[in-house]
Amino acid sequence: MNITKENVDALNAVVKVDIVTEDYQEKVTEVLNDYRKKANIPGFRKGHVPMGMVKKQYGKSVMIDEVNKLLQDSLNKFITEEKLDILGNPLPRIQDDFNWDADTFSFEFELGLAPEFEVNLNPKKKITQYNVVATDDLIDEEVKNIQTRYGKMSSLEEATEHSNITGTFVNEEKEINKKSTFLVNDLKGKKNEKKLIGAKVGDVIELDTKKLFEDDHKLQHVLGVSHDDAHDLDVKVTLTIEDITKTEPADLDQDLFDKLFPDGSVKTVTELREKIKEDAEKQFQQQADQQLLNAVQEYLIENTKFDLPAEFLQKWLQTAGEKELTKEEASEEYAKSEKGLRYQLIEGKIMKDNDIKIDYAELVEYAKGFIRTQMAQFGNMNPEEKELNDIAGRILQNQEEAQKLQSQLISQKLMTFFKENMSFKTKEVSYEDFIKEVYK
Repeated sequence: MNITKENVDALNAVVKVDIVTEDYQEKVTEVLNDYRKKANIPGFRKGHVPMGMVKKQYGKSVMIDEVNKLLQDSLNKFITEEKLDILGNPLPRIQDDFNWDADTFSFEFELGLAPEFEVNLNPKKKITQYNVVATDDLIDEEVKNIQTRYGKMSSLEEATEHSNITGTFVNEEKEINKKSTFLVNDLKGKKNEKKLIGAKVGDVIELDTKKLFEDDHKLQHVLGVSHDDAHDLDVKVTLTIEDITKTEPADLDQDLFDKLFPDGSVKTVTELREKIKEDAEKQFQQQADQQLLNAVQEYLIENTKFDLPAEFLQKWLQTAGEKELTKEEASEEYAKSEKGLRYQLIEGKIMKDNDIKIDYAELVEYAKGFIRTQMAQFGNMNPEEKELNDIAGRILQNQEEAQKLQSQLISQKLMTFFKENMSFKTKEVSYEDFIKEVYK
């Protein structure tokens, strides 16, 4: 066997594999002997079928199968030994005059090669790193929410400005049929409030979705529509009132503190506010870190210049999936995935150049941390180590879940690396201002 590589250019190469009879004949004979031992052919005892008959019936198909196995193994070994950094998979060149009855076979494969490039971690215009703080107004609002959640509820005959209304929103055209509960004073504008104040159970009220609530998130939750639909929704809905209640806020006393924090860590309103601030800013930090990672990724994609073997990749995409794509469909798919591929290559280079790795033990510990957080939300604050290990083991046996956790852990490691090796412009903002600057 002979394998050679010819570079077409810096991003494309052709590998030629020449196979002669001696390369596969021994294996073919071994397989045919095994067939002979097991073959059940009328007129012959098992194991005594003439080899000539076995060769005539199975010889060519066995030969083709063994040549293909040898070809694939040899090609993979060559790519590994030559340390070829390829994109996609090798594409066989179609040979119209190929003949399986020949004594020797020649196969050619097109390769798309990964580009060589350098990564600059020092942008001329510094990326903004947000420090999101919990303001007094936000903490005040959360204290009120806590008092409402743990407050005493009673029924009302008529709706008031501060009452809760439970009812079903309907719009047949938009397929809205959602039972929800909301506060009257959550509505936007006096006009909507007036429609509901004084309303009773059983009343049917028509409302305009365009100016129903202050923000799209509330409308999304109440009507059960997507975020995009909530943003553009401008229809009328009917609300059939099913229940009207009011909530007497819970007192800010030790009884409430102990319900919130059974460990006794909060004994005063000041300590409660500090705890709310601490917990809120932990959540804000996660969002700020994700935003920072997104911003770094965008910077790296835009400022790390290299070419890709675009023609090869589009050709590869035509046959890479379950469904074969047309040339036009593959071109569209490539355009959609190019940005992601570029970042994947940049990420891989950063990890390789800086020895950022993940081993299985790290992945298990990360999975256990994820499980602890999930269990804590359901009140299990101290799960046993054996239980964590068992659950983590089951999760990581699922390839899709394992890849998702691995991707999250890689992002976490890269975030740490970027913070240690890049210089950012720090900006302290409230959560409200953070949302306005980043998502609007």
